[in-house]
Amino acid sequence: MPSRRNSKPFARLCVFALAGVMLTGCASIPAGQRSALAEWKPSPNHGVRNPTVIVLHYTVEDTLEGSRDILSDAERKHPVSAHYLLGRDGRLLQLVPDHLAAWHAGAGRWGTIDDLNQASIGIEIVNTGSEPFPEVQIDALIALLRDLTQRHGIAPTQVIGHADLAPGRKIDPGRFFPWKRLADAGFGLWPKGELVDPPPGFDPWMALRVIGYPTDNPRAALHSFRLHFRGMDDGDRGTNADDAQTLPTLAPEDLRILYALSR
Repeated sequence: MPSRRNSKPFARLCVFALAGVMLTGCASIPAGQRSALAEWKPSPNHGVRNPTVIVLHYTVEDTLEGSRDILSDAERKHPVSAHYLLGRDGRLLQLVPDHLAAWHAGAGRWGTIDDLNQASIGIEIVNTGSEPFPEVQIDALIALLRDLTQRHGIAPTQVIGHADLAPGRKIDPGRFFPWKRLADAGFGLWPKGELVDPPPGFDPWMALRVIGYPTDNPRAALHSFRLHFRGMDDGDRGTNADDAQTLPTLAPEDLRILYALSR
């Protein structure tokens, strides 16, 4: 389930012009989006946010309706939301417009991006975290990813999990999520070709950073990497402060995958 927002709500500046009507500026804007104290003299020099990442979550909540209630509840102590909610049967709900920031990512980082709420589109997938994802659900997800990446110009490789941007804090979409199935459809990162041992001098921690993982906590980063690329949860999320900064031992398969991805 998503995390508390870490950014201020993004104010929409104007409504879309009516089809076929040529306007030099917005004639009106939604209530609450302009001050009653000021004279409205619109400028055309503005724009809505441009998402560059798509973040996948699982809901933990077992039903589409129950998940929608949580994602739409403004009275929660920590309100959360997502742009899209995808049911097990492929039913898709949109909860927040693409151009607005939904409160789904929370604290975290991916590459140089440290405000994922502003930079991403969040997709909640109905799943408890302890079960496989139905084929019809993944088919619907792939169709949605194709639509979003084409409409917004998002690189297809920039499809990540909540665990990827928040190692040690989040584990969704979990070890059962079929990342290779998405990669076969052209989305997300996955190693290509035969996996081979890296050459002497290969730095796996640099490779993790190049991919996008924050490595402030190496154990947490390795845990998230293994969830994504090996479908395994070793249970070591780096939450022990005494161990968090020590470099864990990487398995040969970890090194081969990292080397393939870094190439």
